[in-house]
Amino acid sequence: MTTAVVTPDLVTTAAESTTSLIQSVDWLAIAPPVVVAAMALIVLVTDLFLPERRKPLLGALTITGLVAALALLVPLRDGDRSTFCLNAAATGSGAADACSYTADHFALVIQALVLGGALLTALLSLGDIRKLPAGEFWFLLLSSASGAALLPAARDLATLVVALEVASLPAFALVGIKRGDRRSSEAALKFFLSSVVATAVMLLGVSFVYATTGTLHLTEIAARLDDVPGQLDTLAKVGVALTLVGFAFKTAAAPFHFWVPDTYIGAPLPVAAYLSVVGKAVGFSGLILVTVVAFPAYADVWGPALAVLAALTMTIGNVAALRQNAGRARSAVRLLAWSSVAQAGYLLVPIAAAAYSSDEHIGSTVAYALMYAVVNLGAFAVAALVARTSPGNRITDYRGLYATRPLAALAMAFFLLCLAGLPPGVIGLFAKVTVFSAAVDAGLGWLAVVMAVNVVIALYYYLQWTATLFRAPEEAPEGAPAAARDETPADGFTPAPTRHGAPASLAVAITLTAVAGVVLSGAPQTVLRFAAVNLF
Repeated sequence: MTTAVVTPDLVTTAAESTTSLIQSVDWLAIAPPVVVAAMALIVLVTDLFLPERRKPLLGALTITGLVAALALLVPLRDGDRSTFCLNAAATGSGAADACSYTADHFALVIQALVLGGALLTALLSLGDIRKLPAGEFWFLLLSSASGAALLPAARDLATLVVALEVASLPAFALVGIKRGDRRSSEAALKFFLSSVVATAVMLLGVSFVYATTGTLHLTEIAARLDDVPGQLDTLAKVGVALTLVGFAFKTAAAPFHFWVPDTYIGAPLPVAAYLSVVGKAVGFSGLILVTVVAFPAYADVWGPALAVLAALTMTIGNVAALRQNAGRARSAVRLLAWSSVAQAGYLLVPIAAAAYSSDEHIGSTVAYALMYAVVNLGAFAVAALVARTSPGNRITDYRGLYATRPLAALAMAFFLLCLAGLPPGVIGLFAKVTVFSAAVDAGLGWLAVVMAVNVVIALYYYLQWTATLFRAPEEAPEGAPAAARDETPADGFTPAPTRHGAPASLAVAITLTAVAGVVLSGAPQTVLRFAAVNLF
């Protein structure tokens, strides 16, 4: 019979090993996404007990939760806080502790963008006679926003994938939430199937990266990819390429953009606005993290690929937007959809540039994303206002808007000029100049030329829509049958009974975005300073 002898050294080693596996939890750092998730559950349970006439309370709860989550970002503004960490002894390296959640400046800026976008989406969704189930709508919106707020703080591939799916799965349901609407169901199915395929490809890439490095933490992956054995080099490169596919899909980068127009048209207008801003922010923040933080050793793989994707995306988006028929039903939303594809191409430029110089160019992407979020949400807010009296939401329906709603027309003109990069939309011009400079500084002169050509192409359709706002309204022919027009609501809401009435929440959304755009145009450097990030 053998007797085991436990020495003090073994006891100490076991204790140290146990301690190294204990993950710290910083509750303040994780508070913003947790508060949004908790409010989603509260809304879901409250909906079970509220009578139909009290359903508007759910919208108020949603806005309260989002405002509270935004407020919780304030005490985090000074810190570089991390939680769910394994120390160096557990990771088997001499590097610093590996953490799964980091509330650094990059995460906080993207979280502010995501939560602010969700809040404006909630404002767009209030104040109308809804055809949508209120409880499910608010629950799904908050659930998606919680995943979107989690993703920029994630620092391991498992958390990134989980956050991406938490943000995406409720979005599928939001797109198809208009019950009985064939267009909505078709859009949701197309969005779901294409997203599932992209996610499957991404997971295959993640598995290849894990097989190569033996870790999921981004900083650990970066360290181990610097010294990959020769027989695993091809596997690592394939893993890097496949991982990027999932995030490229979320950003609507070509050739993964085909779902965008039909999805935006089939979804309620507030959901389309949400996808165009928050969904894009999710994709770009994930793309930045996996490229700049996890895969810098393979910059020669993803750098040229993203540069080509940027050129292809902005060109396809602008050419498709240029070809839109102004008299076609829902042409306004369709043009905004193609415009968002083109804007995704501009957003990809600084990320591609980071492969050739340093991660300082990432601040240009974040600054451009902030500008785009403000003005694009504003444009969708005006579109929701016009859709109340012109459910077909054609571009021709905006003719003479200045004569009937002068403030809304001025706001829409400002938003379109910002997207075009023309004064008085100084913030749009400033954002495009910073992106253009990033390409030039990185030696990507050919990409800068492609971007310049695309900016000129985009001027045509943005200015054409802007001019439409101030033209004299057309007189409808006497005796023209109302049935000749497509009166199916484009935003999932019932049109208002009066021409000039507008929900207060919708007016607030337009006012907030317009004021934010004007203020940022007066001090554009503020955006770049706020968005300046250093991921290392």
